[in-house]
Amino acid sequence: MMTVLRPDGSDPPEPAVEEPTPSRLSSLNTPVRRRRALIALIAVWAVVITWVAFTRGGDDTEPKAAVKPSPSASPGPLTVSEVYQTVLPSVVLIQTTGHDAKQAAESATGTGVIANEDGSVLTAFHVVDGAETITLTYTDGTTSSAKVTARNPALDIATLTPEKLPGTLVPAVLGGGVEVGDPVVAIGNPLGLTASTTSGVVSGLDRKLSRDRQNDIAGLIQFDAAVNPGSSGGPLINDQGQVVGIVVALANPTDAGTFIGIGFAVPIGAALGGGDNGPGRAPPL
Repeated sequence: MMTVLRPDGSDPPEPAVEEPTPSRLSSLNTPVRRRRALIALIAVWAVVITWVAFTRGGDDTEPKAAVKPSPSASPGPLTVSEVYQTVLPSVVLIQTTGHDAKQAAESATGTGVIANEDGSVLTAFHVVDGAETITLTYTDGTTSSAKVTARNPALDIATLTPEKLPGTLVPAVLGGGVEVGDPVVAIGNPLGLTASTTSGVVSGLDRKLSRDRQNDIAGLIQFDAAVNPGSSGGPLINDQGQVVGIVVALANPTDAGTFIGIGFAVPIGAALGGGDNGPGRAPPL
């Protein structure tokens, strides 16, 4: 501690005015501290803004960027692939066993289409005619025995009722008309090649098919989508995914029994309009 010396007899000096101690607020006046305070304030605001963004992220009242609406797909024809994917779950493989006229064991393969929510299957009558056992195989692998519950030999149409249904039952959409030149798709099991599809056009309408030892079938759809033995009973489908006919025959001037470009289908309206109960009575679909 220092002692201030002064001459004797002199008046004591006026007490020095004490400088005020810098307050906390005045300490901010220094450049360094002002800069630090500004940085801290910015950091606080950043945290606040981030919190608001997270907590209000699902608020529909927040302004959003304008999105230009795109036109929805217009209704139109399906591609062959789309028709196939749409109708395939409704197609079944039909396998039969029995004996021929000479009592020799025989088996056959054909196709059917699920036509109703009760699981009824439409097919060609000649596929199951005389069969002792009928087995259906669905596209999901489920198998079931079946029996003929309605038949119309004059049109070569039969209705089958399965004993068991698949886990997911998908009836086909029946109906729709066709004109000459319209695209069509056939799905079936030709020559045992399951779930095969072909495409073509309607080649003619109101065709007549002559059959051995049976009456002619009139009013048929002629088409050029390839079909072969095993395709019988399968659906003929238009480009809207509607079953417009049931495949019953192919024309061939030889005994080879292979496709040469002429197939026939019973129009779906006729297929649904006959049965054992007489003309004009629909089978139990």
